[in-house]
Amino acid sequence: MVVVMQPQATQQHIAAVDDRLTAEGFRTQVIYGEKRTVVAAVGDRRVMETLGLEALPGVEKVVPIMKPFKLASREVKEENTVIRVKGASVGGSELAVIAGPCAVESREQLLAAAWAVRAAGAKFLRGGAFKPRTSPYSFQGMEEQGLKLLAEASELTGLVTVSEVIDEESLAMALDYIDILQIGARNMQNFRLLKAAGKSGKPILLKRGLSATVEEWLMAAEYIMSEGNQQVILCERGIRTFETYTRNTLDLSAVPLVMGLSHLPVVVDPSHATGKRDLVLPMAMAAVAAGAGGLLVEMHPEPARALCDGQQSLSPREFAQLMTKLKPVAKAVGKSLWGVGA
Repeated sequence: MVVVMQPQATQQHIAAVDDRLTAEGFRTQVIYGEKRTVVAAVGDRRVMETLGLEALPGVEKVVPIMKPFKLASREVKEENTVIRVKGASVGGSELAVIAGPCAVESREQLLAAAWAVRAAGAKFLRGGAFKPRTSPYSFQGMEEQGLKLLAEASELTGLVTVSEVIDEESLAMALDYIDILQIGARNMQNFRLLKAAGKSGKPILLKRGLSATVEEWLMAAEYIMSEGNQQVILCERGIRTFETYTRNTLDLSAVPLVMGLSHLPVVVDPSHATGKRDLVLPMAMAAVAAGAGGLLVEMHPEPARALCDGQQSLSPREFAQLMTKLKPVAKAVGKSLWGVGA
């Protein structure tokens, strides 16, 4: 349930509600919105009616949450969550574009990618330091050295960094270097990792699992949020179907669907969704038209020499063209794309 506080409610009023719920065994979180503050509580609903919460000073109403995902639900928070990092944002009026190589391969490669990302007008740099691959013989990433290179690239360019963590050890290692931690499709239901991510205090980009339903995806976000971390970005990256001509099947219907169910921002990864370079642009434009708050795009200085996912990576020139072509689509749906095609 959520306890909706009156606009004039004081911190003392909020604390009194929180204390009452905690004393009765409820797990609580205070969520501050633009218009209202709510106290979200998870516990025995049978106890709720005996608490007399609506009689407490500053309380407007008590609302039961019917969805299985509580904290991620729009029933808890009506307005969109906007996640801000280093002057950039995800979920606001600006389209967030996260771009860079599948894997950090060298200092020269990463810095070339970072400067190309910045030159094209994007504000987020992605790069894999830990690479969980289908084959044990494939490139597995540079690990901590890759994290250090991402931190250096961020310092030099001002870009916000995004990188995947694959277990609790890599998460702990990444905390000192990375701005936004990514949990990949294979780990969407790694519940220990989700809980650790929730305790990290860092924004988390949560990819949809290969065969996950929308509800399973949102319940994974709930694991993170239940540990006190409200900074979750949902990423649709395609799901596994019977189709073989693309790497996955991009479920663009999930974008407006999830945005109706949840206040969390939704971004789309057209690179992993299609696995084909020539499909990235049309699917990126379609994702923005569907209402996505951002994109995750693989871009490599020399795609033909990439150690992983070169076939779906854009070159710097192709990425710059994508950014220019996105501007009118973003404008049509009320999004801005600063620094592009002015």
